[in-house]
Amino acid sequence: MKLNIYFKKIVFAILSLSLVFFVACKDGKKEKANEEESKVVVEKSPFFKLSLAQWSFHKAIRDDKTMDVYDFAKKAKELGFEGVEYVSQLYKLEEGNEQASLDSIVAQLKSHSEANNIQNVLIMIDHEGDLAVNDKAERDEAVRKHKMWIDAAAKLGCSSVRVNLFGGEAEKDAAQWHANSVDGLGRLAAYAATKGLNVIVENHGGRSSEADKVVAVLKEINYNNCGALPDFGNFCYARDTGDRWGGECTGQYDIYKGVAELMPYAKGVSAKAFDFDENGNETTIDYERMLKIIKDSGFKGFIGVEYEGNNLGEEEGVIATRDLLLKSAKTIE
Repeated sequence: MKLNIYFKKIVFAILSLSLVFFVACKDGKKEKANEEESKVVVEKSPFFKLSLAQWSFHKAIRDDKTMDVYDFAKKAKELGFEGVEYVSQLYKLEEGNEQASLDSIVAQLKSHSEANNIQNVLIMIDHEGDLAVNDKAERDEAVRKHKMWIDAAAKLGCSSVRVNLFGGEAEKDAAQWHANSVDGLGRLAAYAATKGLNVIVENHGGRSSEADKVVAVLKEINYNNCGALPDFGNFCYARDTGDRWGGECTGQYDIYKGVAELMPYAKGVSAKAFDFDENGNETTIDYERMLKIIKDSGFKGFIGVEYEGNNLGEEEGVIATRDLLLKSAKTIE
């Protein structure tokens, strides 16, 4: 009888150990599976979010008229983007009835972005007057017109508006351009702060393509909501024609130095692309080097895809730029 009891205890102990071993193995496999799943998630998630700049489709919208301007959010969603960046010059305001027509535009954009579950990131403001001109009355008018688009961006739930620091004749005198920029941009930033919006300057030709000069303006204004939108490809500050665009570039700011100088003030980034080689790399811009600069700055916001090439169709170019960003991000993570 005692032997039977002893035998039963041994059997029970063996079964208990087997159960513990089975559970441990099962948990171990589960942990390993979770680890593998986590690795997959990390590989799929870069340190930034992707937005699409509407200018990438300006030919289809404005020239060829093969895309309706209000289908932009839908197209961005189809291409896997999380956010959109609108361009003001692609929308026509009715003369003499600007505010009402802008309100109508905003209502339609909001409806389309909500229907496609996509985030409105910013509006790029163009052709609404120069913020750094010598004439004070002209600057005042430019500020007034820009305020309308700031209001529009606030209604859309954007985080920022992008502006240009163009100054016409004032750009011939660096000190004068600086003073005018501080005045025009500073007043605009003060207004935008009341709406909870950032005002960000893009390197976009002329003095604004000299990153150190833009930084000096931002430092003097010294508002938290007044920052930069570094663009990979707009660092030509002088051309043989004397114009802002067109002609051969005769004065080129170092693009990597420029992005590095602007990143401490960046509220967004514009990934410009023109052409690609057989490996899918941009032929004039080292994307891995750019992304290393951006990541090292601590930036984790939206990087906007802006394709401006001619050798690929607009959608093909957008896809190539998007894929290059994602591929490059993996090499530095």
